[in-house]
Amino acid sequence: MRPLLTFAFVLVPLAAFAADDPYKLGDTFKAAKPEDLKDVASTAPPEGAVVLFDGKDFSKWVKRDGTSAVKWTLKGGAMEGVKGHGDIITRDVFGGKFKLHVEFRVPYEPGGSGQGRGNSGVYLQGRYEVQILDSYGLKSGKNDCGAIYGVAAPAVNACKAPTVWQSYDIEFTPPKVENGKKTEPARMTVSHNGITIHDDVAVTSDNTTSGLGGDISKPGPILLQDHGHPVQFRNVWLLPAK
Repeated sequence: MRPLLTFAFVLVPLAAFAADDPYKLGDTFKAAKPEDLKDVASTAPPEGAVVLFDGKDFSKWVKRDGTSAVKWTLKGGAMEGVKGHGDIITRDVFGGKFKLHVEFRVPYEPGGSGQGRGNSGVYLQGRYEVQILDSYGLKSGKNDCGAIYGVAAPAVNACKAPTVWQSYDIEFTPPKVENGKKTEPARMTVSHNGITIHDDVAVTSDNTTSGLGGDISKPGPILLQDHGHPVQFRNVWLLPAK
C-alpha cells in the first residue's frame, strides 16, 4: 500500500512571486512542513566516483548531438538549463551497474500546470528517465517528479518546495542481453531527498519518452533534459559498482 501524505496546499496568486526571479518564493507561499523549505544536504562524491559536474565548467558535457559545446548558464556553482538550447549529455558513456547522484532544484512557476512547471529529467544511459518536475503537494503519477517516466510512479511524493535544493540517488542496473535478445530489463532503486521512492523496480521500457534510444546492450551517457524551464543542477557524480 502506498503511504499517505497530508499536505496543506494553497493557491498562490501570480503576484506572489517576482517574475524576474524564478528562484524566489512569494510571501504568501505556504509549505506543508518547515523542512520542505530547507535545502537537502549536499553529498560529497565518495572515493572512486566520477565527478560529472563540480560547479566550475561544462568540460564533461556536450550537447545532445555529441559534439557541440554546452551553453547553459553557470550561477553560483550550479548549471541552469536555457530554453531552446537542447539537452546535454556526458562526454563519457557508462555501462554496468552504477550509482548516480544528482542535486537539482526547480523554479517557482505558479502560472504553469502539469508538465509546465519546472520540467526536466535525468536519463540513465540516455534511455531511462527519472522525471524532474515541480510536483510539490500533488498525488504522484507516472509523469510526476520522481517517476520513472511512463513506467512507474514514485511510492511517495518526497518533493521539497520549488526553489529548494533536492537530490536523487539512483542505483542503476542495465538490462541483460544474451545472443542479441534482452533476457532481463534494466532496474532502478531511487532515493529522493533520502527517501526510497523506487525499490529495485524493473524498467519495462527500453527507451522512455525523448530518450536517445540505441542498442541497449551498449553503454550510454547521462542526459539532462532541456524542457524549456530554468531547472538548476549541482554536484553530479557517478560511482561505478565494484
